[in-house]
Amino acid sequence: MSTSKPEQPSKNDEPTPGFDGGGVVDRRLGLDKRHVTLVKDGKVVAPTGLERRRGPGRRLSDFTKSAEEGEMTTEQFLFLKAIDAFKTGNSKAFPSWTDVLEVVRLLGYRKTMPSELSLPAAEDWKEKADAPANVRPDGWERRFKGKPKSEAELTDEALDEFERNFGEAA
Repeated sequence: MSTSKPEQPSKNDEPTPGFDGGGVVDRRLGLDKRHVTLVKDGKVVAPTGLERRRGPGRRLSDFTKSAEEGEMTTEQFLFLKAIDAFKTGNSKAFPSWTDVLEVVRLLGYRKTMPSELSLPAAEDWKEKADAPANVRPDGWERRFKGKPKSEAELTDEALDEFERNFGEAA
């Protein structure tokens, strides 16, 4: 269970008057949520770099601002179209995170730089820029070589295979 505790501006650990360390910050006390530190199992959790709270005078990046205003970059639009194609092709309205990572890797993204995030329970790693995606089963690409077959051709192939395995059809 996670609770919130305000950051103390001084070095001592005196509790803030009127704040009991629970999950609710009483705004009437003048506490600011931007100055609250996450405490989990009695230990202060370091920030990860993913927090989106902004203080006064801090603005959204152009990358985030344009997307929130509906003006996507080419990269954002390509990702959106790829996810949409995945959802349509696999009849999944809500892809799992593994599905999203598969799409990202198939778009060509690779982990080539050290992480800018502080994730204490995860190991950081890097790979070569030309590393394979490794998200498809072996032989997957053979399914799509050559021109697509018609339903009649697929039926004829299936019947021929059946006859080879079980003899003439009765």
